Amino acid sequence: MARTKSSKPTRADAPRSSEDAPNPVWFKPVMFGFMLLGLVWIIVFYVSQGRFPVPALGSWNILVGFGIAFIGFLMTTRWR
Repeated sequence: MARTKSSKPTRADAPRSSEDAPNPVWFKPVMFGFMLLGLVWIIVFYVSQGRFPVPALGSWNILVGFGIAFIGFLMTTRWR
């Protein structure tokens, strides 16, 4: 007797959900861009002794830099 295929779908036959799909091409550069931009923001603030990037913010520039970098780190949780 010849064997017939099982009617049960295999993992390869199952449709892929959007959660399993790979990231778009732009995802990695944007993720690393945010991390680097936050780092550069903080470095520029320290090297310029508070005159750059936004003098009106004063020491809040550090929080802005960490916030930008944190966005990049949050993106790493969605990286596939």
